[in-house]
Amino acid sequence: MVLNRYPWWKNLLVILITLIAFLYAAPNLFSTDPAVQITGVNASIPVNENTLGAIKDALTENSIPYKQIQFENNKFLVRFNTTDDQLKAKDHLQPVLGNNYLVALNLAPATPEWLKALNAVPMKLGLDLRGGVHFLLQVDVDSVLKQRMEGDLNNVSQALRSEHIRYSDLARQGSDTVVLQFRNADELTQANAFLSSHFYDFLWTQDPRNNLSLVGTLSPAALQLARQDTLEQAMNTLRNRVNELGVSEAVVQQQGGSRIVVDLPGIQDTTQAKNILGKTATLEFHMVDSEHDPRNALGGIAPAGDKLFSYNNEPILLKNEIVLRGSSITSATSGFGDDGRPSVNVRLGGGGESLFTRVTAESIGKPMAVVYVEVKSTPKIVDGKSTIDYVTEQRVISVATIQSALGNNFQITGLANAEESRTLALLLRAGALPAPVTIIEEREVGPSLGKQNIDKGVLSVEVGFILVVIFMAFYYNLLGIIADIALGMNLVLIVAILSLLGATLTLPGIAGIVLTVGMAVDANVLIFERIREEIRNGVGIQASINAGYERAVMTIIDANVTTLIVAIVLFSLGSGTVKNFAVTLTIGLFTSMFTSIIGTRAIVNAIYGAKPVKKISIGI
Repeated sequence: MVLNRYPWWKNLLVILITLIAFLYAAPNLFSTDPAVQITGVNASIPVNENTLGAIKDALTENSIPYKQIQFENNKFLVRFNTTDDQLKAKDHLQPVLGNNYLVALNLAPATPEWLKALNAVPMKLGLDLRGGVHFLLQVDVDSVLKQRMEGDLNNVSQALRSEHIRYSDLARQGSDTVVLQFRNADELTQANAFLSSHFYDFLWTQDPRNNLSLVGTLSPAALQLARQDTLEQAMNTLRNRVNELGVSEAVVQQQGGSRIVVDLPGIQDTTQAKNILGKTATLEFHMVDSEHDPRNALGGIAPAGDKLFSYNNEPILLKNEIVLRGSSITSATSGFGDDGRPSVNVRLGGGGESLFTRVTAESIGKPMAVVYVEVKSTPKIVDGKSTIDYVTEQRVISVATIQSALGNNFQITGLANAEESRTLALLLRAGALPAPVTIIEEREVGPSLGKQNIDKGVLSVEVGFILVVIFMAFYYNLLGIIADIALGMNLVLIVAILSLLGATLTLPGIAGIVLTVGMAVDANVLIFERIREEIRNGVGIQASINAGYERAVMTIIDANVTTLIVAIVLFSLGSGTVKNFAVTLTIGLFTSMFTSIIGTRAIVNAIYGAKPVKKISIGI
């Protein structure tokens, strides 16, 4: 057997992987352009040649120079040379295009088209590198649990009645417990057997302090599932709202049991983002009570089944029954009604349409009101503890007389201005949050600070890389230079894989790369020292090279596996920034194994393999 010689296919594989790595790492060499992104508020709004003409005319009339206008993924991307031109363009384009279009600020990669055609795109940069805004949202999960328990109370009550099982009292205790009172033990026994076999989420037990009391407590698994479902629904809604803002590369992820992190890299209009993300708003449709005089209820006592509101500074009575909820709305676009005032065109499809159609058919000629419901939160500190006050605000935004039975499409009018109609349409399209949320932390990172972080991060990688390169070349001569080549290839592979995966690089991620640079040469140090040892023991050059690689492999694998375990634990238990460190570290472990073992041996084989060698340049 010929020692230290790879078959042709393995050499070809190493070359192909190297070329592909360079290809997919190349987009990161190009900078970004300040840009504005123009999209329709939904898929029904056309983004076409007419839109393009309006964009060009607006830019030309206001003497705003631009580099390029691109159309992709049903949106226009206008690139500029400076941030000043970008900001001016947004201010002039939004009024021209109107409320049916979203004009969002962004930073667009200047990747050549031929690389884009190969799906070669640059790494996503996190908030600390690109600049933008970071929000930490507190989700009031307990409010959802209370609503669920209210629903469970009704379900338990109806189920017992249908089974003709009598009870004397049914009440909620806390946020996860139902308490039933009975007149005799037989009724309690029947109820316990029935409820235990039909309401699996509850643990049913007899109260030891009261023999005629049955207590149902939500199981820990059901509580955890309810909390997780609430957070996931909130994250989905927030992602929809982020998409409506036109932000690319946004991060929406869970933190702990009741918080959500939203990072919007590249965002420069933080006011709109804060206004949209934190709103827990929806609509309710109520019939107006025309039979009672609302002025008689100004003392605070409304007729049974009614609630007193104010509309246009006048009192109005609305019936408590909700004819339609905002959750039934699948599409909403802002516009102007026949009277020229702002309006929202609504399309239904989320359930509840049949009740809405029936009630409106039975109420032709009667007024119906649209109530805007918003939960506002205020963080405060009481007795040294951080708490949040939630206040539900309801206001009537529209009252109209029903002219005919309303179907799946209708219009909401009576809005104050175009901005209110656009915001309301956006919130209705994105969906209502399942629970009130509070922005408890807001942090902005300017683009200049992000650039400083990038420069410092790149400098740290360069310094670490140069120091390792000098040491290896000085201490191991030619084999040290080969290890340096592999180290450079390792960096290229890490960048290429991060780009292919669409992973987001943050400052801790750069720290993981720096650590990888230091660890990457460990494998080659082990291999080269083994080769030196074999040569000192009088073993031939070819046999020493073979032994150095073959016998050091298991030690290298053991060392990397222990580090990999730590990286997995960090990824599983850590927050977003710690996870990014773990991701780059994990990728670096695998790429360093490839470059230091397979890559360096391919080069060593090409130089020394399969031929008589009397001396090797390894610094002995």
